[in-house]
Amino acid sequence: MNKLPEPANQPETAMPAPPAATPARPEFIRLPQHGPCPWTGLSRAKLNELILPGQRNGFNPPVKSVSLAPPGKTKGVRLICLQSLLDYLHRHSQGGESDAQ
Repeated sequence: MNKLPEPANQPETAMPAPPAATPARPEFIRLPQHGPCPWTGLSRAKLNELILPGQRNGFNPPVKSVSLAPPGKTKGVRLICLQSLLDYLHRHSQGGESDAQ
């Protein structure tokens, strides 16, 4: 019977270390309880204006958000899509849109 040769004693090589952890940008953020948003500096009132349908935004919020309310309940946690918010801010910083008031 053919036997496979046993591997020669080779020194173990260390696994490379993973890259240093960098703070990851979250996909969703909560409205700040008080004070400005830590990601954008916007107030809670301004964030609400951007994520909730209302007269100021033509009942079409420019920033995406989701509400995690239990079925049958009206209150829940509202999360803002951070990328949508940042995209909105970048469009405005480049003069691409204006607020209709």
